[in-house]
Amino acid sequence: MEDGGRIWLIGGTSESAVIARLLTDVGIPCIVTVTTPQAKLLYPQVNGLEVLVGKMSPDIVPHFLHKMQIRAIVDATHPYAVAISQLAIAACAQKNIPYLRYERPAVVDLGVSPKAKVIELESFDTLLQGDYLHRKRVLLTIGVKTLPAFKPWQNRCTLFARVLPEVNSLQVAIEAGFTSDRLFALRPPISAAMEKVLWEHWQISLVVTKANGSAGGEDVKRSVAEALGIPLIVIARPKVPYPHQTSDFAAVLRFCRQHILE
Repeated sequence: MEDGGRIWLIGGTSESAVIARLLTDVGIPCIVTVTTPQAKLLYPQVNGLEVLVGKMSPDIVPHFLHKMQIRAIVDATHPYAVAISQLAIAACAQKNIPYLRYERPAVVDLGVSPKAKVIELESFDTLLQGDYLHRKRVLLTIGVKTLPAFKPWQNRCTLFARVLPEVNSLQVAIEAGFTSDRLFALRPPISAAMEKVLWEHWQISLVVTKANGSAGGEDVKRSVAEALGIPLIVIARPKVPYPHQTSDFAAVLRFCRQHILE
């Protein structure tokens, strides 16, 4: 282990892979944690970079910080991965470890076309308690974790979902009431042409997505929804009180240099 300790990069996103490469290029030792074996494939196999697969918990983190000689944390998780962000923030406050959140930039809706109809909602609860879905042919591009919440709507509208091509994802969707003819398993990124074909094939009249930013394909969905004149519901990102955050890779690199190399 190098005297300067290591950066804990909480990853699993394409942006975290960029950060990992930036750090290893300048010789900053880094340990990345991800939750799936597939996410591990995002990162290069280079000296100074270790990638661990597994879920963190409050009883694991203190031991992990000590064993790995963590000097600072960069949180580059998905915007909706609230639990791990809150866990990291709490650990940093307790151990007096510097923390920086990398937040992917939001997609700016310019509202330049009269065909564009984007409905921004604060939460899934707002969506499910309203009549937005009633008698619609709805495509859900929201990940599988939230699909079970839509089960009561299976008889009130026609629900379709796009999920990752993984056994667990398909099982969750089927248990939530989706039949095989209303599921499409594909790993992102997904082109505008593919989105358009899928929406037209299923005769979709409403699409639900998250405010994932361009990295999550939100900009593509906005453009396709505008082109087809289909309403798009965008669920806002959870409000997390990050102590420090940036959307600038250069700022992340400066932060890591400050706490490791200087």
